[in-house]
Amino acid sequence: MDSGMHGEQSMCFGHYGKGKVNVPKTKKTYCKSKECRKHTLHKVTQYKKGKDSLAAQGKRRYDRKQSGYGGQTKPVFHKKRCKHFEIGGDKKGKGTSLF
Repeated sequence: MDSGMHGEQSMCFGHYGKGKVNVPKTKKTYCKSKECRKHTLHKVTQYKKGKDSLAAQGKRRYDRKQSGYGGQTKPVFHKKRCKHFEIGGDKKGKGTSLF
């Protein structure tokens, strides 16, 4: 009978450790081992993305397409500075300040 913490991988919780979502660090859940067979405290961690394989078909195809002359062949996403610009907004007049 072990009352300590057990390791558990859980991927159903949002961005763990990012400060946006309040996620519990522990979770009481059933332990299947022959010693326990009861609900005990488990540590909750978020799965992380593994390293991309160089042998994957998509990566091989992309590298083949990129090789040689011709520059970038696929679109590269660049995050916009802001979604909307305010046209004709506040202007600084003579002898005034914006803030």
